[in-house]
Amino acid sequence: MTLFIQLVLVGIISGAVYALIALGYTMVYGIIELINFAHGDIFMMGTFITITIFGAFHITDNPPFGMPIVLAMIVAFVASTVLCALLGVVIERIAYRPLRNAPRLAPLISAIGVSLVLEDIGKLWKGLSPISPPQIFNTVLYIDKISISVTDIIVVVTAALLMVALQWMVNSTRIGRAMRAVAQDREAAALMGVNVDRVISFTFLVGAGLAGAAGFIFLLKFPTTTFTIGFQLGLIAFTAAVLGGIGNLVGAMLGGLLIGLVGSLVNLIPNSDDAAVRGFGIPHGGGAWSLAIIFAILILILVFRPSGLLGQQTPEKV
Repeated sequence: MTLFIQLVLVGIISGAVYALIALGYTMVYGIIELINFAHGDIFMMGTFITITIFGAFHITDNPPFGMPIVLAMIVAFVASTVLCALLGVVIERIAYRPLRNAPRLAPLISAIGVSLVLEDIGKLWKGLSPISPPQIFNTVLYIDKISISVTDIIVVVTAALLMVALQWMVNSTRIGRAMRAVAQDREAAALMGVNVDRVISFTFLVGAGLAGAAGFIFLLKFPTTTFTIGFQLGLIAFTAAVLGGIGNLVGAMLGGLLIGLVGSLVNLIPNSDDAAVRGFGIPHGGGAWSLAIIFAILILILVFRPSGLLGQQTPEKV
């Protein structure tokens, strides 16, 4: 039972990262019905920005807690979030907006092209080898025999606050109402005075900002990143978005947590070798079967329930 509870905690922590990335997929799809394959690579850029900021502050493993480390974390979080958000807007303006009225295959190919460009930029920036960020907080708290670190608490609380803030913005603000109007009927929203281009750009801004924030909290907990990690985690986050219901914000959050739990609980399978996925930087650290099970879930969802657990919140075109 202790092992089970410990694995559930690990699954919740990794699921929070998946959920933040999945929200970007589901927001963009809900607005313009595009699978933004470059989104995972924006997350990768967020991890690289965070590592760069830590390096600029000369942060090393197990630094003494004080104002320098707090300042470094604040700057890294803000820089990763803001720069990734701006990157998302630039990508939408250059790669997607000119193709908005083109056949659906054109923006999809453009998204794949942008993903490859970002991977090459990451490769030139940080090289081919995995990069290990400094481990900042190693303090571990014990409840009976169950351990939880200070980093775990920071990751979960930060992710929860970001998701609550996003839900509030979409449901309770003017721009949120405009986003829901554009998602429901773009032409009717434009006739009612909504600036559709501005709403779509704002959606990319928020989605990419969440990916940047996910890159920051990912590096607080998990030991490595590389230029391909955006593709790997992006596929898992996309699975989470489909599981919850593509276009459904609550569904993306739920899907991320469920996928994190599945990936963690796979460790209960006998003779499951964690090293099979550890080298890929997969955060849940599941066993050799974890990736196979996660993508099997994706296939089953697409076959038997393509609308996801909570339903697909996009308008039907007639």
